[in-house]
Amino acid sequence: MQKIVVMDHPLIQHKVGLIRKKETGSKEFRELIGEIAMYMCYEATRDLKLTDIEIETPICRTTVKELSGKKLAVVPILRAGLGMVEGMLAMIPAAKVGHIGLYRDPETLKPVEYYCKLPADSNEREVFVVDPMLATGGSAVAAIQMLKDKGVKNIRFLCIIAAPEGVEAMKKAHPDVDIYIGALDQHLNEHGYIVPGLGDAGDRIFGTK
Repeated sequence: MQKIVVMDHPLIQHKVGLIRKKETGSKEFRELIGEIAMYMCYEATRDLKLTDIEIETPICRTTVKELSGKKLAVVPILRAGLGMVEGMLAMIPAAKVGHIGLYRDPETLKPVEYYCKLPADSNEREVFVVDPMLATGGSAVAAIQMLKDKGVKNIRFLCIIAAPEGVEAMKKAHPDVDIYIGALDQHLNEHGYIVPGLGDAGDRIFGTK
């Protein structure tokens, strides 16, 4: 059954408030995006399976836990998703990183694919697709379909801010993909931007207009 988790951690809520401020500059914005991604990764990996292994401490032999062989991958949707990668890798440094390039056609608001490069064994990995914003849901739906078409079976989606319209699109297209959301906003405006949102995440991460 699909899980849709809206984060309620005070640190996430606090930092989401900071990135919403229009006066927050690119340097601080980038740092905050990475920090929020790190906290979200902590929550999104809560149910990873563990196995017992026996080790030797300086005192004696004992049994400890380790991840049960599940390999992980982080796949940002370019370009804004890049801002979340460093925070994710701070929590799961052994994860491989792939990239999916999509842009939204300003006329149709539909996603257009221009790049896809994944770890060779992605079909054996738990894949975390990351993008700061889930607006119409078009890019996320298309990116996840690209992964499925390449044989990826275990997918989770992480976004920092989501609109209800995007969540509904994801639920309809990919009911087998768990969704982790930093903050669920009100709606989309006539230009397809999330309200209240934070503007264009890519522009704010990279200092472009």
